[in-house]
Amino acid sequence: MGASMKVKGSAAVITGASSGIGRAAALRFAKAGADVVLAARREEALKEVADECREHGVRALVVPLDVTDAEAVQALGDHAAEAFGRIDIWVNNAAVSLFGSLSSTPAEDFRRVLDVNIMGYVNGARAALKHFRPQRRGVLINVSSVVGEVPQPFTASYSISKAGINALSASIRSELLLEKLEGVHVVTVLPPTVDTPLFGQVANYTGRRVVPMPPVYSPQRVADTILMGAKKPRHEMPVGQAARQMIAQHRASPATTEKLMAAQVDKKHLSRKEPSPATTGNLYESAPLETAEVQGGWGGRRRQAKRRALTGAVLAGGTVVAVPVAAAAGKAAAAALRAASLSGSRSRGR
Repeated sequence: MGASMKVKGSAAVITGASSGIGRAAALRFAKAGADVVLAARREEALKEVADECREHGVRALVVPLDVTDAEAVQALGDHAAEAFGRIDIWVNNAAVSLFGSLSSTPAEDFRRVLDVNIMGYVNGARAALKHFRPQRRGVLINVSSVVGEVPQPFTASYSISKAGINALSASIRSELLLEKLEGVHVVTVLPPTVDTPLFGQVANYTGRRVVPMPPVYSPQRVADTILMGAKKPRHEMPVGQAARQMIAQHRASPATTEKLMAAQVDKKHLSRKEPSPATTGNLYESAPLETAEVQGGWGGRRRQAKRRALTGAVLAGGTVVAVPVAAAAGKAAAAALRAASLSGSRSRGR
């Protein structure tokens, strides 16, 4: 646990800021009083976000780039530091995704996901640390995913990339510890499924339309966690009860959880009714400007509100039960774990 950090008046760099989680985070930081530097491939979309951020009375800079370009990312950091005098917070968020079996996925597309999602974060981390080290303070926030802890079928490249981000964060923290840079923090944010435009932009070789797998959270919920990570840095910050449950269940019973995750992806993540042509999605070309929104249209806020209402009803009724927000896979895994525990207790009793 890190010390409390001040966000108001700070300078934050956010990659992938044109839509989804990145856009929500930019607006959340601006509302909290932070100046923001917005990076992504879609310049027009970034200009829209910048205008919205300025409505909160903060400064906003737009820097269009591809995070796989190491020199451009270094220049982003230098430009941000020059404009605002320093960098206090860096949010690595830009990412792409790919659905398809390992055998059906083109190798160059697989490699592109790793290049954007891992090397993009490496480039961002190097640029941030270049400025954090001499000033001996700063917060690097790496937006990962639950699938970095609980991999799923048909997204091997994405799951690998998110697991790599988790390892990257831990490795940087270890280096900073040895350097005695206690004022520099590295936070890993672990969201579950989020209602962003991502699912309509993914590369897809499954032949089936990709849809978000429940439970679906709002990008604003993730943005709130990112902001909290900047204020009170912690090593790992899962978003919501579903994420915490899935991670705990996989660590306790990996085989059971992976089996149930596979079934859930096949049942809930890939449409059984709507086909999809093979597509590279937004791997190489930016998605259309009209898709540069915070929400993806999957009802994340509505579903989140229902879960909160249900939780409130349960608590008001005085019943002590686990909050039912996890996906069916998570519930089944929990039941299997309880059964295994009971069975073990009986065996020991004999």
